[in-house]
Amino acid sequence: MIDERIYLDNASSTRLDERVMEAIKPYLYEKYAVATSDFGHTMGVDAKEGLESARETIASKLGADVSEIVFTSGNAESSNLALKGVMGAVENKGHLIISAIEDFPVLHTAKKLEKQGHELTILSVDKDGFISLSDLKDEIKENTALVSIQHGNQEIGTLQNIPEIGKLCADEGVLFHTDATHTFTRVPIDVKYVDLITISAHTIHGPKGIGALYVSDGVKLEKQMEGGFQEKGRRGGLENIPGAVGFARAVELVDEEENERLKEMRDHLIERIQEEIPDTTLNGSREKRIPQNANITFHYVEGESITLHMDMRGVAVSTGSACFSASLEASHVILGIGGDHERAHGSVRFSLGRFNTMEEMDHTVEHMKEIVGRLREISPLGKEVKK
Repeated sequence: MIDERIYLDNASSTRLDERVMEAIKPYLYEKYAVATSDFGHTMGVDAKEGLESARETIASKLGADVSEIVFTSGNAESSNLALKGVMGAVENKGHLIISAIEDFPVLHTAKKLEKQGHELTILSVDKDGFISLSDLKDEIKENTALVSIQHGNQEIGTLQNIPEIGKLCADEGVLFHTDATHTFTRVPIDVKYVDLITISAHTIHGPKGIGALYVSDGVKLEKQMEGGFQEKGRRGGLENIPGAVGFARAVELVDEEENERLKEMRDHLIERIQEEIPDTTLNGSREKRIPQNANITFHYVEGESITLHMDMRGVAVSTGSACFSASLEASHVILGIGGDHERAHGSVRFSLGRFNTMEEMDHTVEHMKEIVGRLREISPLGKEVKK
């Protein structure tokens, strides 16, 4: 049976898993004290044990040491800490390299750093969203302090070659950060190739407001949030222990069977749309993409109109990334892969999660066929008007 609503905006945020909520509850009602040392009171010790156990779970999933995990408020803070922290720790104004299709926490932070006097290079990408390794190598220079290239794109789902980028950065003596918000637990990532990794709970059915930054041992970061001595002095402020515990439980619940099921639903959705709805373009790489993402441009109509009509039918999809929901700006990602404004405004992102079903994919396609057909009949962008 289909639920009253079909939610296909899991890249923006996912529904909290009930099992995650059960793990969180004791730290809201019983072990709610501030984490203290072993010489503090029992409730504080219990709280600290929960925090450190969560850190250990997340570190283990990454293949990292527990001391290399810094809890944050989410992916935005993690990426801010990575970029501002590294660039702030260099003796002189350094050089930073990012790609043209990074998510806003990296893109906007990089541009802010440029205004503060740091040098910024924004690498172009090809039609599928991949950076060129030769272009990256050509742009690295003596004062390059950091390269930040996302693992999986937030809109089109393209997966970058992290090992090759990491090897290049290591050979050049440059630190490498990757935003793995949309890939952590979904696609393997080896920390031996990366110095800093952004991760978050909100995309894997964990709580909002909790994330982490992996910081390889020895990497110098300038602290961005002053306060106490939490997180080994790298981030001040009381730790979100319920959030951290929930994050760890969410990590434990993701398995390969689920990821394979997401791929099957994704492929089924893409194939049916491309076969049954004419004039569509899949955005991003068909083969090298995250398992839960399908981004398709429906030519001659606007994605905003599709989104509204789908919502009236009880189906939640999005145009661009979550950050574009309150903006009419064209997606910088679609423009970055060579699309024009018409293609950018006609793109719709379908992002899948644990609670979606294959039956929902079929219902979604049927709704899309009707909606796109009707909108094209009245669209000033339609082919009939162009003739």
